[in-house]
Amino acid sequence: MNKPDYKLIYLDIINEKCPSKIKECSHYLNKKILTVLDIISINRIIFGTTEVAVKESQKFKCYDQKAIFKILMYQKENKLNNTQTAIKF
Repeated sequence: MNKPDYKLIYLDIINEKCPSKIKECSHYLNKKILTVLDIISINRIIFGTTEVAVKESQKFKCYDQKAIFKILMYQKENKLNNTQTAIKF
């Protein structure tokens, strides 16, 4: 199954809706391959973390195995409980 071209999708969104955020997102958009966590970070930069935006984006969120391991390592390194980790990600 082909994955969506997230770089192109987010570049279109930034160019049309919020060109002022291109600089903030450039670190991620210059990467050859975007990870799930990169996509989540770009999404936060563009749409923010308002309660409505978070609730809406949670509907379709899923993580690949690599992202899950990164999240669990982050949790362990920062000694967070599951709730604190969920809030972060």
